[in-house]
Formats: sequence, structure tokens, C-alpha cells
Amino acid sequence: MSLSRKRKKQLRRLQKDANQLWEAQQELVGHAAGVAREASHQLGHSYREQVVPVVQDAYNRRVAPVVDRGVKIGKHVVDDKVVPIVGGVVGTALSAWDVANNKRHGIVAPVSKKIKKAQKAHQKKQQKNSGLGSIVALILGAAAAAAVLYAAWTALRADDELWVADDPLSAPDA
Repeated sequence: MSLSRKRKKQLRRLQKDANQLWEAQQELVGHAAGVAREASHQLGHSYREQVVPVVQDAYNRRVAPVVDRGVKIGKHVVDDKVVPIVGGVVGTALSAWDVANNKRHGIVAPVSKKIKKAQKAHQKKQQKNSGLGSIVALILGAAAAAAVLYAAWTALRADDELWVADDPLSAPDA
């Protein structure tokens, strides 16, 4: 197919105009990417200045008291319910074991001294283990706080790489 000079000239002019338009579009896309990047940075600043204080205040007013209450309840349950029951059972079992060993070896000792000794050991153990419930509750509270912060960070972070293509696009050939 043979084209006239006039038609070839018009096609070259059209190709030149298309290339200029393509370059202008690339420049516009680059400028839009810069604006989007700056908006992302401003969003990060706004997040640190506006959202973080509100979240911290809400945490301090609403979550921290519940966690503290949970720690107190957990400590109360462990200290006042679990440790005395377990200590009593263990103390009684140890006393029975000592009495059985003494009878087997022919030693007859008054049971009341063994019981008193087991009770004193139980009281010392109760004093040593009084912080177990609070440690468990503190670890659970810290894990919950970390999960909330990670969820907030994931939801609010900005991915700059989503806005700009890595390689500049070339003009299409006509």
C-alpha cells in the first residue's frame, strides 16, 4: 500500500502529537504520584498527631480499667481460692505421706506437729506465689494491647509504592 506525501506528512504529525501527548501524560502521572506521596506523609503526621492521642486516651479510660480489674480478679482468684485449696490438698497429702513413712519405719510422731509444719510450709508457699495471677493477667493485657496496635497500624498505613509505576512507560508505536 502506497501513501501519498501529504498522507505521510499527516501521519508523522499525528505520531509527533501522540508522542507529545504521551510525554505530557507521563509528566502528569509523575506529578500525581508526588501529590499522592505527600498526602500519604501528611496522613501519617495527622495519624500521629490526631489519632494516636485519641486512641491512647480511650485505652486509658476504657481498656486499662478493665485490664486492671481483670488483674485484680485473677490475683484474687489465684491467691484466695486456688492456692489455699491446692495448698491444703498438698499439705494433707504430705502429712499423710509422712505419717505413713513414720509408721513404716516404726517412728510414731504426733500428727499435730506434722500438720502444723505442713500449714507453715503452705503459708510460705502462698506468700511466694501471690504474684502469679497478676503476672498472667499482665501478659494477657500486653498481648491484647499489642494486637490492637498492630490492627490499627495495618489499617492506617499507606503504601507509597501503589501509586507510581517503577519503569516509565514508553510511547506506543504507530
